[in-house]
Amino acid sequence: MTNAPEDTSQGDKPKAGAAIIPVTPFQQNCLLLWCENSRRAVVFDPGGDVPAILDAIKTTGVTVEQIWLTHGHIDHVGGAAELRDLLSVPIVGPHADDKFLLDHVVESGASFGMTGLRNFTPDRWLNEGDKVALGDMTFEIMHCPGHSPGSVAFFNRDMRFAHVGDVLFNGSVGRTDLPGGSHATLIQSITEKLLPLGDDVQFICGHGPGSTFGHERQTNPFLNGAM
Repeated sequence: MTNAPEDTSQGDKPKAGAAIIPVTPFQQNCLLLWCENSRRAVVFDPGGDVPAILDAIKTTGVTVEQIWLTHGHIDHVGGAAELRDLLSVPIVGPHADDKFLLDHVVESGASFGMTGLRNFTPDRWLNEGDKVALGDMTFEIMHCPGHSPGSVAFFNRDMRFAHVGDVLFNGSVGRTDLPGGSHATLIQSITEKLLPLGDDVQFICGHGPGSTFGHERQTNPFLNGAM
């Protein structure tokens, strides 16, 4: 488990704590995010290795209330059904356009040697403009297709923070050669929905280190015309 950047803002802005638990052979960033005031938490993208996720929850002493999914690929959702049952919490997200992926979790996992998985339906699908809450924090939902048809990003305006799943990476963008992927659609999602949120916005992504939208606007070869 590695710690993600904590919000250290002062005044009336909400404060968050976070820890990243790398899971599955893909080393996907499962994110445990909590409200410092209430110690209420969510788990983003529990792709697998559920015991490691449970250990992180125990270590931090937070109370998980929901599971939030950025999209339906196996390395992000493989442990979602198991974790939902163990914690008795709802699964929220992604967008319903990823239903075809969640209907085939078992099959997808088997192709990578992942066993004990289950297909599932979220307790709530997410749409463009929806909002979800964690303690005193509110996140706006942006539907960002391209990597997968139902990918969504979560944005907290007060903390200037986003979780973008596999839409955008530090120095790269999500792959688009999987079913339902489209590079043109992905770039449109990034340039029309994410970057306009502001150069100062920090983000966590599904793999590797996070960044800021401003840094990616300037240096990411997929966004600055270098590729």
